[in-house]
Amino acid sequence: MKGLVIKNTGSWYTVRTDDGQLLDCKIKGNFRLRGIRSTNPVAVGDRVVCQQPTANSQQQTAFITEIEDRRNYIIRRSQNLSKQSHIIAANVDQALLVVTVNHPQTSTTFIDRFLASAEAYRVPVVLIFNKTDLLDDDERRYQQMMTTLYETIGYECRQISAADGTGVEELRPLLQGKITLLSGNSGVGKSTLINRLVPGAGLRTAQISDAHDTGMHTTTFSEMIDLPTAPPSPPEGGTIDPSNTIESPSGAGGGASYLIDTPGIKGFGTFDMEPEEITSYFPEIFRFSRDCRFSNCTHTHEPGCAVLQALDDHYIAQSRYQSYLSMLQDKDESKYREAY
Repeated sequence: MKGLVIKNTGSWYTVRTDDGQLLDCKIKGNFRLRGIRSTNPVAVGDRVVCQQPTANSQQQTAFITEIEDRRNYIIRRSQNLSKQSHIIAANVDQALLVVTVNHPQTSTTFIDRFLASAEAYRVPVVLIFNKTDLLDDDERRYQQMMTTLYETIGYECRQISAADGTGVEELRPLLQGKITLLSGNSGVGKSTLINRLVPGAGLRTAQISDAHDTGMHTTTFSEMIDLPTAPPSPPEGGTIDPSNTIESPSGAGGGASYLIDTPGIKGFGTFDMEPEEITSYFPEIFRFSRDCRFSNCTHTHEPGCAVLQALDDHYIAQSRYQSYLSMLQDKDESKYREAY
């Protein structure tokens, strides 16, 4: 029996089977031994093969026995286990990375690491600058500068306020007919945004810490939520249950649209990236690297480096270059005791 993983609580997986059933499944103990160095070998968005208990069997639990080939995924290094990865979501059409210039501040290093990982697996990313309603004039100018920087590189950017709805409805056409991963630091407003896009979803939200201006986790597991093309009306006296609104188990076929809601990410350590590959995950650095004197240039010290010249000429942003340098150091596993 085949199906789509629509929810992952860490120990149980909810699978929508091809015939429309919802199965709560576990994974076999030896499943983790198949060369998958991951804290979660099965992720939301995976197509899987399930085995149900039979009438004559002592087995009372459904098990996931196989993962079908993934077309892509977003992955990061596990913060607690440096030699393992954590798959955020699989088989997505795009990602919305929700960021904030304040309340809390999203670092450019975090943004750049997420973008580079998405580039590695050919996942398009739209940057969503949230909480515009909270910004003063200087912060608005900084946000516009950030938007201009990433748009110049080639990334689509939107400025919104999920709290008051500004710019939210304009996102809907971007999401139509696609499976979209929603990601970002804790506290940037992902749950508030989903509650705007899916009225009645009822996701829990929380105030950020006044003392440290940092976010607090409100989403504790990953889940795929049906995204209506127009805001639906909840049933009288009730709310919409997003876990029961998945119509097509094979993805966003037939015009269906889905959001994958994920817990907030504190850091983003890259995984299984060789230093010589990293240049190609920074589009503007890659463009200049083709003019370097040496084909194996690391863009750190070599004579005739076109990237260093472009940096001096301000064609490459200093923040992006610093992110590139930090990723070159990712083979040093001791650094993963710190967050990015």
